[in-house]
Amino acid sequence: MRLALSAPISAISDFLRFELAFLNSFDWMAKQASPAHLGPPRIWSAKNGSGRAGRPKKNGPQSLIKMGFVSRGLFFLLATFVLILSTLCSCAFAQTQTIVKSAVFLSPKIELGPGSVSNKYYFGVDFPRGHIALKSISGELVDEAGKSVPLYETYLHHSFLIKFYQPRYDGHRILNQSDNIIVRNSGLCQKDILRQYFVFGAEIRGTTIDIPDPFGIVVGNPAETPEGYEEKWMLNVHVIDTRGVANTRGCTECRCDLNNVTKDEHGKPLRSDYKGGLLCCYDGLQCRLREGLVGPKRNLYLRYTVKWVDRDMFIVPLKIYIIDVTDTFKKSDDSSGRIPEHDCHEEYDIEHCSTGDKDGNGCVDVQRTSLPMKNGGYVIYVAGHQHVGGTGITLYGQDGRVICSSIPSYGMGKEAGNEAGYVVGMSTCYPQPGSVKLIDGETLTVESNYSSRPGHTGVMGLFYLLVAEQLPRQ
Repeated sequence: MRLALSAPISAISDFLRFELAFLNSFDWMAKQASPAHLGPPRIWSAKNGSGRAGRPKKNGPQSLIKMGFVSRGLFFLLATFVLILSTLCSCAFAQTQTIVKSAVFLSPKIELGPGSVSNKYYFGVDFPRGHIALKSISGELVDEAGKSVPLYETYLHHSFLIKFYQPRYDGHRILNQSDNIIVRNSGLCQKDILRQYFVFGAEIRGTTIDIPDPFGIVVGNPAETPEGYEEKWMLNVHVIDTRGVANTRGCTECRCDLNNVTKDEHGKPLRSDYKGGLLCCYDGLQCRLREGLVGPKRNLYLRYTVKWVDRDMFIVPLKIYIIDVTDTFKKSDDSSGRIPEHDCHEEYDIEHCSTGDKDGNGCVDVQRTSLPMKNGGYVIYVAGHQHVGGTGITLYGQDGRVICSSIPSYGMGKEAGNEAGYVVGMSTCYPQPGSVKLIDGETLTVESNYSSRPGHTGVMGLFYLLVAEQLPRQ
């Protein structure tokens, strides 16, 4: 872990300047006290104390006085320097002793049969406690034996973690989810859209979040917890069992016809042009199986690993932003002036490209949006999120500079983490701290590219950003 030494070094520098000035004052006092100010310099006789004018001897009173003053000054200077250095070293030693802790957790059991859809929300899942700084998180789907489950058997559409405050149980009243206070990230989307602290898709095995020192996502701050509440975490896991399904790609893209859906989970009829996506992929649905197929149910788990350090004065906190390419931003007027309105749809469809490729774009679908960032800061980490068919997503600054290009990796085998035809990772960006700064109000542009041969339903184009409002003092 790197140590910010700016304050101690500055203190030493100031102290040295003070001590040099102090020594100069001693030198001046020595001159004032020397015989030169009482008359011509004299050499004093060791025998009878008489002398004559001339060059003073080195052991005369003038030298003795000056040596006394200077030696005391040097002693004071050295003692002070040693004291400050020892304090600095002790601080450095204490900081290097910071321990990165790690824990592995399992989600509640996820019961799946061939073709089934599970999209459950688990409140109060296991997570590190205390006032800490999160440094890393990763995860994967596993079976009851702890073995990794490949995407072509069970597709992980997405999983995410949200922080919330829950009333402390007093032993009397029943706690309801409506009593909870959801804590949003710092992102731009409206209301309850994309408010997660951490979000992953099928690429979870190949896209670990590792936050460099001295930065961290600070949680568990008692000063921020409302009185009578405690901090908790909610986990959502959305998976689709594709064993034995009639159309694997169609099931993973949540096509409405394959799931036999005409209404959303609240009973509201779907738009006639809605072909597939989250509205046709809610908990308990069944994707069409191959005729006559019967398969066993099984229990799976999301296994997630979290790394963290205890919060201390050296940690620089980060803010979390999730930016959506489907966000249709506009400004509206109210009594206090113009306010921003965001409308994030989270997903979109891609029309199939004709063989003639009339647009001459090489059958690449391009979606773009530009959004203002109310508050700026220094970009520390960036990662994109796309589904199968994605060819890359890029984030641009207001001046056209590329902040990050995140490219999907596709598997080429059968083993978990390298499944052929699936997105198994997204490239990440770690700018040198201080090298990428967003100014307050800067407009960012997101461009998400997908192959449109074939077409797709319910795809996404998201960016996950970690931003520091300030850097550690250099």
